[in-house]
Amino acid sequence: MVCTRLYGMSPLGHAAWIQGVVHKADFGRSTTRIGTKGGYMWSRNKRVIGMMLVALLTVGLISGVAVAQAYERSETLYVSGAAWGPASTWNPFQPGNLANTTGTLGFVYETLFNYDPLTNTMIPWLAKSGTWVSDNVYDVTLRDGITWSDGHALTAADVVYTMNLAKEHEALWFAPMWNYLVEVVAVGELGVRFEFTDAPLYQEFDNNLYNIPIVPKHLWEWRTEEQITIGANANPVGSGAYLYDTHGSDRNVWLRNENWWAIDALGLTPAPKRIVDIRFSSNNVALGSVIKGEVDLSNNFLPGVAGLADQGIVSTYFEGAPYMISANTAVLFLNTIIAPMDDPAFRKALAYAINVDDIVNVAYAQLVAAASPTGLLPSLSAYADQAVVDALGWSYDPAEAAAVLAAAGYKDIDGDGYVEAPDGSKIALEVTCPSGWTDWMAAIAVISDSCKAAGINLEDVAPDYGAWNTQMQTGTFNMTLNNWAAMSNTPWTLYNLLFRHPIQAQMQSGNFGRYDSQELFDLVDALAAVQTSDIAGMQAICSDIQTIMLTEVPMIPLWYNGMWAQFSTSTWTNWPLDDDNDPSRLPTTWSGYWQLGGLMMLCELELAN
Repeated sequence: MVCTRLYGMSPLGHAAWIQGVVHKADFGRSTTRIGTKGGYMWSRNKRVIGMMLVALLTVGLISGVAVAQAYERSETLYVSGAAWGPASTWNPFQPGNLANTTGTLGFVYETLFNYDPLTNTMIPWLAKSGTWVSDNVYDVTLRDGITWSDGHALTAADVVYTMNLAKEHEALWFAPMWNYLVEVVAVGELGVRFEFTDAPLYQEFDNNLYNIPIVPKHLWEWRTEEQITIGANANPVGSGAYLYDTHGSDRNVWLRNENWWAIDALGLTPAPKRIVDIRFSSNNVALGSVIKGEVDLSNNFLPGVAGLADQGIVSTYFEGAPYMISANTAVLFLNTIIAPMDDPAFRKALAYAINVDDIVNVAYAQLVAAASPTGLLPSLSAYADQAVVDALGWSYDPAEAAAVLAAAGYKDIDGDGYVEAPDGSKIALEVTCPSGWTDWMAAIAVISDSCKAAGINLEDVAPDYGAWNTQMQTGTFNMTLNNWAAMSNTPWTLYNLLFRHPIQAQMQSGNFGRYDSQELFDLVDALAAVQTSDIAGMQAICSDIQTIMLTEVPMIPLWYNGMWAQFSTSTWTNWPLDDDNDPSRLPTTWSGYWQLGGLMMLCELELAN
């Protein structure tokens, strides 16, 4: 079997909205507003002006950064949209840092199972099978004949070693599993037994099965805690379909593993011999390279793609709107250990102050939808308690934001148009996202301006990806956007991200705002303990979570982020498409999605004639 089937914003649509104002681009700190259809667009400090310029350029004028074709083109897949900083680590246990080396998890290091979110199916991978033999015992049988890329056999000892790493090193993201896991033991060369307490967290464990990367014991057992948890792991040795080849300041290169176990065991062979992952300076720059066929697949947000797709210049997952699969929820994390974000009333006022409609209609030209205050994707709407949303939820209402602020003691004392804190101190805050993410930059521009209109002094700032990621994980920010909860069959995945616990100095995998509520933590753990077949039980716990979430507002879900994907068919074809509502694969190179269908996409690609 050779492994099939991707989406975008209309330049014509934007051109129709922008009323002849791009003859002069003002990158200063002015607050000039630009009239648009159904709202207004801002031209402050590198905001949507870049999007507007790209939108107005014709296809012939758009030019990308030259992509050096150093490899045989018919053997090489050029991709972009995952990396936003130079490669710094190939450590599979650093999920928050792997965006810049996407493929470390999925290409090099593999999981016991893969998961197909489009069919809601767990797929045996390194594991041949997995079975609950009792309520608290889970047995795994590994496939025979799997080897690491250095030739050593992958055995049960490697799985046991990997799982025990989290028992020994609390900093690893899957360490909470050991709160209910008693032991993991090898049963022969290929058998692994997981023994739990009387109350295993089934949903968390199911998610771990397709997210924990298995590493080779013979190479890792000599490493220090620092090397295991934060080491770079240069020249990684894994079991997967690709090997590390090389990297540069703007790219990572992966070489197909011709000895990959799945070639014989599953009949799978990735079509490209090499994957070259290019890092562009901005989403706008990436667009020209896709149009010219220099890049085959871009998972960047690219302004103007809807119009280009309508003209057949690029291809997308859906032929028409919305062009993209809804992939995750964009959430505004609020640093709850810093005033005034430590005040629930101030947080609720923020929720009322943000004009989400302008994010949807202006920043995204209706390629996204506003999120439910519960944060759950539409595919998980069965777990959203609408009664709780109706009673405690919010929508854009600057008058209500002002009323909530006033009732909590926030007043404009000095007459500068912005409220001071109840103790009279000035409030000056920042909302951040990575530089170059033009859609998010446009979104935080809307957030900043709508909050200012409600009397909250909030500036939008876009540091480089590395600085943004460090600030987020160390808690040195005021407000920031994040969308790291991957597609899942359970709402536990999102709520585990939002309310990750325990709170530590470094929060690598969620709860970046460090919201501390033992009651809520207990509810998330209780949800994880419910069998996924118990829909009513899951709904009841989700309702309790949402009641606290909408009352305390520790973070604000804003919109459903699309799985941005646009591709060229000049070199490779048979991309994932929505054919008669029968989707086959996820069209993405994002870190954490290779084991959710991205790798299978590579196996189904075909060379163009």
